[in-house]
Amino acid sequence: MLVPIIIVLIVALIIIAVWVSAVQQHKEKQEAERRKELAKQKRIIEESEDVIVNSSNIPMSEFMIQVLQRRVHDALTVMVELSPSSRELKNRLHESKERMNSTPENANNSDNLSLPDSDKQLIALVQGIKKLRSVLRSEHSKGKVETQKFVAEDRRLEKLQLKINVESQIKRGIAARTANMVGSARQYFEKAYATICAVTYSDEYVTNKKQLLESYLNEISSELKASNESSVKQKKEQEQDDLDVLFAPKKKW
Repeated sequence: MLVPIIIVLIVALIIIAVWVSAVQQHKEKQEAERRKELAKQKRIIEESEDVIVNSSNIPMSEFMIQVLQRRVHDALTVMVELSPSSRELKNRLHESKERMNSTPENANNSDNLSLPDSDKQLIALVQGIKKLRSVLRSEHSKGKVETQKFVAEDRRLEKLQLKINVESQIKRGIAARTANMVGSARQYFEKAYATICAVTYSDEYVTNKKQLLESYLNEISSELKASNESSVKQKKEQEQDDLDVLFAPKKKW
């Protein structure tokens, strides 16, 4: 009678041990997933806040700042749900909500753009705009940005990218031309012209820049043609001088 009881107890202990182990593994898995999700939301917040901080360098509309602020708020909401006992996260969520309800201070709805002097700053500006477009697409895919507003804002950012590309090439072309580097100037202007011709829409800026670049390229073509004609003329004159010297009557001394 004792042996069956012992066997039952052993089996029961094994079952309990397996159950406890399964529960523990499940808890560990949940904790790992919780930490992973917290890290993901933290990256979203840091990325969004970095973009907002750099809004002084990038012409950012009020709508785009609101998208970023809502993105931060949504991420903090998820973090609070995952860590409901965190007082710090709750305070940050409250502050985020207040910022969402206030008018953005750094908003810049103007498309006027001042190009930085250094290539490093120029690259950072382009990367910043690309990051904005990436965030905007992400929020639109989640259904958090209306399609009509998404299209309008994405087109605005696309035009900013175009302006940076075209204006920087024109600036370099003018500098090269001033330094009498006509060949390099032509390459910069041709690159800018190819970029402006590749856009799928037309507006006042596109039309004006096409005309300006065509004017620059025509002027350079005329300069190069005149320069080539002058070189040919000089070469012919030099060849004639050489012939005159060769066939000139020899002087008798």
